[in-house]
Amino acid sequence: MSETLSAAQARRAALAAQGFTRRRPTATVAARHVHAAMERLGVLQIDSVNVFARSHYLPLFSRLGSYDPALLDRVFLSRTTHYVEYLAHEATFVPVEDWSLWRFRMDDFRRRWSAPDSWASQNARTLAWVQDELRDRGPLRPAELRADAPRDRGSWWDWDEVKIALEHLWRIGDVAISGRRGFERVYALEEHVIPEEVRAREVPRQDAITELMHRAARSQGVATETDLADYYRIRDRGAVRRAIDDLVDAGELSPVQVRGWERGGKPVAAWMHRDAVVPRRVDAAALLTPFDPVVWFRERALRAFDLDYRIEIYVPAEKRRFGYYSLPVLVGDRIVARVDLKAERSSSTLQVQSAWWEPHARPEDAEAVAQELALAASWQGLENISVSGWGDAADAVAGALHVARGGIARHVHHREVPA
Repeated sequence: MSETLSAAQARRAALAAQGFTRRRPTATVAARHVHAAMERLGVLQIDSVNVFARSHYLPLFSRLGSYDPALLDRVFLSRTTHYVEYLAHEATFVPVEDWSLWRFRMDDFRRRWSAPDSWASQNARTLAWVQDELRDRGPLRPAELRADAPRDRGSWWDWDEVKIALEHLWRIGDVAISGRRGFERVYALEEHVIPEEVRAREVPRQDAITELMHRAARSQGVATETDLADYYRIRDRGAVRRAIDDLVDAGELSPVQVRGWERGGKPVAAWMHRDAVVPRRVDAAALLTPFDPVVWFRERALRAFDLDYRIEIYVPAEKRRFGYYSLPVLVGDRIVARVDLKAERSSSTLQVQSAWWEPHARPEDAEAVAQELALAASWQGLENISVSGWGDAADAVAGALHVARGGIARHVHHREVPA
């Protein structure tokens, strides 16, 4: 007979699995804290939008509090890093030692593009030239390839094709990302980045998917089949089901029922990882990027947190409901608000461009939201905070920050909320 959890218990188990029941470091955040957070996350999704801070910097801030962003660069982007980029969700950082775990996905891409009429088959010359350049010259930025692009080989050359070639070779595993300069990727042959013992490791497809489902369950605490499949974007649902069955047989997963987790009026099957804990309470407050594992799967965010979330980057400004890049705000085990933030460097101001309450908000949550905003401003080296008049939470947040609507709080002070 399966265990039954309340929706609140499932939320707390999920947040505990993501590290939100751990206190933020009181000393300077160090590499060991980053590695520990990554062990729980499994992957760190990369995104280019930089209106406040690039998305991959935020999950560590959410869990560890204020830290030096240069630490992330050193840990993830140095030539001696423990991590490498791959499509483990979208583009994400993953442990280098997991490279062979993704060979099944690389092979899927290779098969998909192997037909005679495919782009890869029709652009074999471009692919060979790019590989030769990387072999002869070592890691290169796209701009460096572009500077030496052949100009005298007839009509075959097209720079857009070279960019496609780099991405193609990365997807099939012949090329790896050796780091970034600024935000520009540096490409290298696989053997120049991935250790030989990792490249030589063979992991059968089903074994790889089972291991990934085990990790997804560990990182989510309590999850449905769709939750587990989405964590690493596994499209082969038969393989996902076989993995779940194997993990249940091995005692890694246990079936559970979560009250309120339904689809079409019927309970949704769910599983709990054997290491999952259900804390009695969660004393956390955090700003979450839209690409945080807590909320990145919109179906799970709605089911678990009653968060009906949509990124409005591509929505015309006059049609946006919440703002360009609104961030969900966690307080306790609830998503209580969303705030649209912009770092205005010229005036050293964190602009709260909109602030909205979510259904589970309480009046006292304004103080926790304000404290996280103050911490965010400090983390980004911003001296001021402004709050616009857009959103039903704007007055309360402004009041908690001691800011009039549209005004500026100067030299913001804060006290950190332990997570």
